[in-house]
Amino acid sequence: MVKKTTPSLLLLVILFSVITGCAKTSGNSNVNNQSSLKDNNLGGIKATFVELGSVKCIPCKMMQPIMEEIKKEYAGQVDVVFYDVWTPEGKPFAAEYNIRVIPTQVFLDAFGNEYFRHEGFFPKEELVKILKKQGVK
Repeated sequence: MVKKTTPSLLLLVILFSVITGCAKTSGNSNVNNQSSLKDNNLGGIKATFVELGSVKCIPCKMMQPIMEEIKKEYAGQVDVVFYDVWTPEGKPFAAEYNIRVIPTQVFLDAFGNEYFRHEGFFPKEELVKILKKQGVK
């Protein structure tokens, strides 16, 4: 019997991978799957924005520039993670996060606990409101 990985355990695994330099990126997107160590300063990350979609889905493609903007504008406060759930590497995350449709955005607090979820295209203005609930400025 396989146990489900909790979001906080997943966050710890990602953080460990980034620190040790063992993280792989798929190259399927212009957004890195994990933030660099420089961006993830171990104390300033207030929220993690997980985008689950595909580089081949139209609404998902519309989210790509928004992810880039969030990553740049809130560097050091928000960790942006993208999983292409139509690839073998990303498919397990669709199951882990119980994804029904793509794109889906999952927001985790500093401890890796989900505090908000949205399905479909998510306008930047609305997305920023959700990040600000965790103290992002």
